[in-house]
Amino acid sequence: MKICVVGAGAIGGLMGAKLALAGEQVTLIDVGPHLDAIKKNGLKVVGPDGTEEVADNFVMATSSMAEAGPQDMVILSLKTQVIESVVKDMRALYGPDTMVVPVQNGLPWWYFQKHGGEYENNRIKTVDPNGVIADNIEPERIIGCVVYPAGEVTAPGVIHHVEGNRFPVGELDGSETERVNRVAECFNNAGFKSFVLDNIRSEIWLKLWGNLSFNPISALSHATLVDICQFPLTRELAARMMEEAQDIADRLGITFRVPLEKRIEGAEKVGKHKTSMLQDVEAGRSLELDALIGAVIELGHLTKTPTPHIDAVFSLVKLLDKTMADQDGLVKVQKIA
Repeated sequence: MKICVVGAGAIGGLMGAKLALAGEQVTLIDVGPHLDAIKKNGLKVVGPDGTEEVADNFVMATSSMAEAGPQDMVILSLKTQVIESVVKDMRALYGPDTMVVPVQNGLPWWYFQKHGGEYENNRIKTVDPNGVIADNIEPERIIGCVVYPAGEVTAPGVIHHVEGNRFPVGELDGSETERVNRVAECFNNAGFKSFVLDNIRSEIWLKLWGNLSFNPISALSHATLVDICQFPLTRELAARMMEEAQDIADRLGITFRVPLEKRIEGAEKVGKHKTSMLQDVEAGRSLELDALIGAVIELGHLTKTPTPHIDAVFSLVKLLDKTMADQDGLVKVQKIA
């Protein structure tokens, strides 16, 4: 299968490398020193057990989507706030039957596409304020996907796969089609665990449940997942935020297959892992706030569901993001000499 990965960071790079090593025809789209290192040395993946694999058999690694040309599948692995700036260029990757598999955290722009009911085609303005993303990625192309692996780019051209291997997928209307089964098979052949769901939105909420709480709390406290879960006050705060999100999801017809306390225990078992948002704070990068938290608040307003704890944490982490941007700085805890 001809596969283009747009954004070869921690998750996109992991997927692209594994798919290439499994024999798929993979093209990577990225920029800067990371792209330069991939072109020169390939893309190294350091596994959870320390084993190393190097993928250097890409069709190409480039910054140009026009150069890549039409694909069978496009894995869109950019942060939500970046997508609008590149989505028009993505049209160069489309053929008549090209699938787009977005692998973002949080609530996706397509959430209400093929949703049915009173909210059908409602646009989540927080993640697609101008409708540009929806206008340039037709819902017929989209295969939903939920990302469970954790990873980080530790150096240009090097990805540390921290843990996890699940990439459940699903059609937006819940149907089981030949193409969605083909995507799952492709991911499984690359060493991931993928399966087809008849309600991909429920799985999105399950993943989001932890992200909307643990990510901002970690960004503000500089604590790892296990630290947050084992400190009573932040464990309680995370639980209150998750309860508010569950109330919203309930009003949208979503059922959680895992109890709240078990979801917290799952995060605790990940251990001393820095969330992606904490990694961004320490690197001085913009924070992925709107898809993870702002969109949840928007759906709270839509469904008339109060979200006081989520609102408070969002206000604080939004100000942190603004402060870093205004001062062109980062925030990191360092040992006192």
